[in-house]
Amino acid sequence: CAKEASDASVPIGRPISNTQIYILDQHGDPVPIGVAGEIHIGGVQVGRGYLNRPALTAERFVEDRFSGEAGARLYRTGDLGRWLGDGTIAYLGRNDFQVKIRGFRIELGEIEARLSEHAAVRDAAVIAREDVAGDKRLVAYYVSDAVIGAEELRGHLAARLPDYMVPSAYVHLERLPLTPNGKLDRKALPAPEGDAYAAQAYASPQGETEEAIARIWSELLGVERIGRHDNFFALGGHSLLAVTLVERMRRAGIAADIRTLFATPSLAALAAAGGGGAVMVTMPANLIPAGCERITPEMLPLVTLSQAEIDRIVAAVPGGCANIQDIYPLAPLQEGILFHHLLGGEGDVYLLSGLLGFDSRARLDGFLAAFDAVIGRHDILRTAVLWEELPEPVQVVLRHAPLPVEEVELDPAGDDGVAQLQARFDPRHDRLDVRQAPLLRVVIAHDPRSGGWLLLLQFHHLVMDHTTLEIVLEEIQAHLRGEAASLAAPLPFRSFVAQARLGVGREQHEAFFRGMLGKVEEPTAPFGLLDVQGDGAGVEEAHLELAPELAERLRSLARALGVSAASLFHMAFAQLLARSCGRSDVVFGTVLFGRLQGGEGVDRALGLFINTLPLRVEVGEQGVAASVREVQRHLAELLRHEHAPLALAQRCSGVAAPTPLFS
Repeated sequence: CAKEASDASVPIGRPISNTQIYILDQHGDPVPIGVAGEIHIGGVQVGRGYLNRPALTAERFVEDRFSGEAGARLYRTGDLGRWLGDGTIAYLGRNDFQVKIRGFRIELGEIEARLSEHAAVRDAAVIAREDVAGDKRLVAYYVSDAVIGAEELRGHLAARLPDYMVPSAYVHLERLPLTPNGKLDRKALPAPEGDAYAAQAYASPQGETEEAIARIWSELLGVERIGRHDNFFALGGHSLLAVTLVERMRRAGIAADIRTLFATPSLAALAAAGGGGAVMVTMPANLIPAGCERITPEMLPLVTLSQAEIDRIVAAVPGGCANIQDIYPLAPLQEGILFHHLLGGEGDVYLLSGLLGFDSRARLDGFLAAFDAVIGRHDILRTAVLWEELPEPVQVVLRHAPLPVEEVELDPAGDDGVAQLQARFDPRHDRLDVRQAPLLRVVIAHDPRSGGWLLLLQFHHLVMDHTTLEIVLEEIQAHLRGEAASLAAPLPFRSFVAQARLGVGREQHEAFFRGMLGKVEEPTAPFGLLDVQGDGAGVEEAHLELAPELAERLRSLARALGVSAASLFHMAFAQLLARSCGRSDVVFGTVLFGRLQGGEGVDRALGLFINTLPLRVEVGEQGVAASVREVQRHLAELLRHEHAPLALAQRCSGVAAPTPLFS
């Protein structure tokens, strides 16, 4: 047989005349040469189906999407194979042996095919054994000239399959046992002995911490049994779910280091970290009492201001001292947004909006009353930003900041009401005075066409991100349902500011970004373009929703690599930039959630938590798996610095200002 096939299995030849052979993946798409898939047969000889067995016919006889003839069908053989370079097919076994272990449905044939790809393995079989009641495990049997270490075979499969599909034991045989009719005799396969088990076979959690984390993982991931060596991402975890995981761990009294989860995402490693890498700060108390008649510098532990500067702030606030609840600096991304706000002239790219419709004025008024109540709950919604004649910009939290509502009349002969409102309050020429709280505005109008009411909500990105907007709308609904008393106590935004300002120091931020960006001397500019937005008037957005099948394939690949889907997309984007820039070393901005290092309740806190920071990726000669894992490691390192200002990171690069580091 061909030499390239001799290491795995004997080829079964190539299609004969009038016969088409397709090797397809689980989605019915052709696989590349060398990749395992199910063998399908097409051609004039394919029958109509099984007599009096419509269900089996529908399962085995499928539409031939590759034929131009109407009604053409393919026969699914249930056999696994792969194309060889010379056009022949290597047979890899059956795919209809499915088992369920720890809540996952597993095709044994897929594992056998991957194991057969090992250079020294001539034949392979995989079964699920339950030698001890309740302890079902995958065991692999292989035929080779010499014994191969269980760790080597486990490593071979771990690079190609999710953790839950990697057998725990590997048994060497001179030949596979066969039945009298020449098929594999699975009942004759021997039980594995001690040296057949890989070191990372399933092991139950050890100690209270591991057991507690395992229970949390099981609830979040929907997996029945969690082992101490299991990988969070291989079991279906992802970046957003990590936020919930951290919060659940903190509720259970377990210090959570989110970086450990991304860098070494096994249960044992997460438990062993014990929060050692997390930087939590002691929250300084708010020292401004209610009814305060004079605010002094000692009352402001988060910002350094002179008495004259404080008095200047008090004079700018309606109601003076009595209406000031707190004063503290801006968070990192707020600093950048304020800079662009002040730099701009007409309009404001950070003024965002949403539009709602109501069938009656009564419902509209109820919504506005509920909105006012939500503003009263959250300090960030009663915040103004001041900077004039101050050493640094500050945000001032008012005790009372009613929702500003403006009612306008629409032209009955004009465009529809929605279009009229959007044109009249277009952020390209409309602005909010961010020195006046709250940094949001409501415009209402009676719609003469529908007879209902329209509400345009404008809010500034300085105080709200997408998560904040969702929580605001959820709380408004709770008020409308009469469930306001059940809402959790709000978390003050000053907690986040303290974490950002008093956590990781500026020197540590600078050292990290100098190490990442110090040798970067030119910006990453796809197609040579740096100013891709201008005033925003010519920007067009395009959205492409991935097909469910492709989305599932991406998730499956991420699980197989033991990384988050976000890491996979970061690597793909780096590849895109490398090709559009003509270079192998690229830098681009990544949006960080900003809530991963917060305290209890941070997942329900309001405010601008997100941040944008640079990520450097070198697109080199290493394989896809190694590249994606390296990207995940870089993202894990970046998480520790998620509150660093983008301007600081830019200064640590070799790109001279004002040239941007990336577009």
